[in-house]
Amino acid sequence: MMKGPLRIACLSSETVEVLYALGQEHRIAGITAFARHPAGVTKNHPIICGFSSAKVEKIFAVEPDLILAYSSLQGEIVKECILAGYQVHFFNQKSIAGIFDMIALLGRMLDCVERADALIADLQANIIAARAEAATYTVRPKVYFEEWHTPLYSGIRWVSELIEIAGGVDVFEAISKATRAKDRTVTSEQVIAAAPDLILGSWCGQKFETEVVKARADWQTIPAVQHNQVHEIASEDLLVPGITAITRGLPLIQSYIRSFQ
Repeated sequence: MMKGPLRIACLSSETVEVLYALGQEHRIAGITAFARHPAGVTKNHPIICGFSSAKVEKIFAVEPDLILAYSSLQGEIVKECILAGYQVHFFNQKSIAGIFDMIALLGRMLDCVERADALIADLQANIIAARAEAATYTVRPKVYFEEWHTPLYSGIRWVSELIEIAGGVDVFEAISKATRAKDRTVTSEQVIAAAPDLILGSWCGQKFETEVVKARADWQTIPAVQHNQVHEIASEDLLVPGITAITRGLPLIQSYIRSFQ
């Protein structure tokens, strides 16, 4: 007899990918339109929400016995679900350790602890291998990661950690631990003063426009701009607090940092 919830509504994409990795996709009753991994997953399940927006009737229509949500941006959606009497679990991981905790908790909730432990071990192996490669580097480039452009937001904690793991130095590492995005706001002047060697960007839900970034006033003095080291990493490969940040985001960061060696 299968234990745990049988009809799960995933309001954010990282839990969709984790359920597939744990072999529990048969429990999924509905997903966010922003789910990208595994490829083509939006064809397999009803679309019940965006990310920060949803018509709760669509969520209720799939008759979930558990709703999985993420971050304060989904707070109002979650509130309506709770008031309607639905069971909700609200994740809020900001770091790599938080990602592992999320996977482990889903493993316990769905009675597949061994598979969850194996998945975490595989992800940890990726990180160990990346650290081992970075330990051989003679150059640790300074990296500015841009999460948003109006205003400028620097990288959330897991992104900052991945930059360090890959062999770079996050120029705004000190504020990456901030819980709220607005507390990671930086000014153009601060970026210029930090003089990053490499600029990486993922604008959540938008294409990162490298030419627009390079054309900003006085940014031509920044080494990364001078040496054409301004690159996009697709937000669905890095700004998703789950498997994909490590399996897709980390290798991409590594590829750019490796070019400095």
